[in-house]
Amino acid sequence: MDVNSIMQQAQQMQAKLIQIQQELAKQSVQGSAGGGMVTVKVNGKGEVLALTIEKEMLSENDTGMLQDLIVAATNDGLRRAKELSRQAMGKLTGGMNIPGISDMF
Repeated sequence: MDVNSIMQQAQQMQAKLIQIQQELAKQSVQGSAGGGMVTVKVNGKGEVLALTIEKEMLSENDTGMLQDLIVAATNDGLRRAKELSRQAMGKLTGGMNIPGISDMF
């Protein structure tokens, strides 16, 4: 094997990885809980961008339930963002499952 060829391939893969990361930062998914009473918008990098709580939830005076719904909606959004990232990485790896590569985001 040619070391220069391997290094060139690694550099190309790194450039593609950076491009995918930039694309994921521009994409977003939405998680929800309580039948849509609480929604969380998350980008493809797993950053929470927005939280929406329906007014009806604020008048309930049940902070415990609201807190649970926020956690559930956030986890749903993060799960969807991880799946978005996994799909994007599948394009880079040609569908091969490379352990740990999807954790880079």
